[in-house]
Amino acid sequence: MITLLLVEDNQKLRPALQTGLEATGEVRVIHACESGEEALHFCLRQQPEAVLMDVQLAGEMNGIQAAVAIRREFPRLPVVFYSIQDDDDYFRDFRRSGILSHYAYVRKSNYLLPQMIVPLLKDAVSGRSFIDPEIETRVQEVRHKDEQAPMALLEPNEQAVARMLADGLTNEQIAARMGFQDKRTISRTNGQIYTAWGLNETATDEKVARTRAAIIVLTGRLLTWDEDGAPRTMDARGDWVPWEGA
Repeated sequence: MITLLLVEDNQKLRPALQTGLEATGEVRVIHACESGEEALHFCLRQQPEAVLMDVQLAGEMNGIQAAVAIRREFPRLPVVFYSIQDDDDYFRDFRRSGILSHYAYVRKSNYLLPQMIVPLLKDAVSGRSFIDPEIETRVQEVRHKDEQAPMALLEPNEQAVARMLADGLTNEQIAARMGFQDKRTISRTNGQIYTAWGLNETATDEKVARTRAAIIVLTGRLLTWDEDGAPRTMDARGDWVPWEGA
């Protein structure tokens, strides 16, 4: 029997789903909650064998973000995600999460019945992975969108700062053009740009991150850099390959 943490923000669906899952005789729900924050806190107290998680949740974290936080503490803890929401940000978070195994990600409307969820939980516990073809299609659509338009990952004011950064303006000059009194506002915005483009993970020096951000703006492609400083771009299969544009 699988001990399960159920994370669902719908107060009517949550107890009904718990009852249905436990009626199969193959699952015991040891805790049910509505937010990713509570899910993380529970796991730190008592580790379940698997997590069934809606992607849209109460609280600050969505289900993908909550799973990433939980799996930092408990590597590859099996998680089954389900969602009816068609939101680019969710698919983007999933793509960036790096989740490779011990998971399933399905559309709620296709897999809500307990007898369909239980096999997914068993497969996740066994280390297998499954993604609903509809979800996979949308993940790839978002990937292609991001690859072709890194600016789409930025909010409007961040886009404006990124363009001026690529033009070689200093933080003081950018702040003056945008009417900010405190140049630290631009430093904070730069940090958001670096995070959105993954530069904070590959460049420990702000000057390097700034230069790489400028290159991304000027090329219009989302790039990453390996440990040796070689730039890479994503090919049609979703693999990072050497970038020959330099």
